[in-house]
Amino acid sequence: MSDEKIDISRALKSAITTGKVEFGVDQTLKAVKNGNAQMVVLARNCPCKELTGDIGVKVHVFDGNNMELGALCGKPFSVSALVVIDKGSSNILTL
Repeated sequence: MSDEKIDISRALKSAITTGKVEFGVDQTLKAVKNGNAQMVVLARNCPCKELTGDIGVKVHVFDGNNMELGALCGKPFSVSALVVIDKGSSNILTL
């Protein structure tokens, strides 16, 4: 379990700094509908059921709540969903 958190933490931070990541359910849904999403990461308690089904891109459910996901991303707010548009130099797509 802790290995997964270390890997996703490193991968997310790398994607955020070297690629393009957008935060929030609305931005995530928009990117998926536009075909720009490479991957979606959801908090365990994400309220959006639309993103939990088959949306055509890889979905990773983070084993933590939206406050923990926000903190992991270095944001001062909760993050229920985020979308990776460009992975940059991260290995996030291997999760």
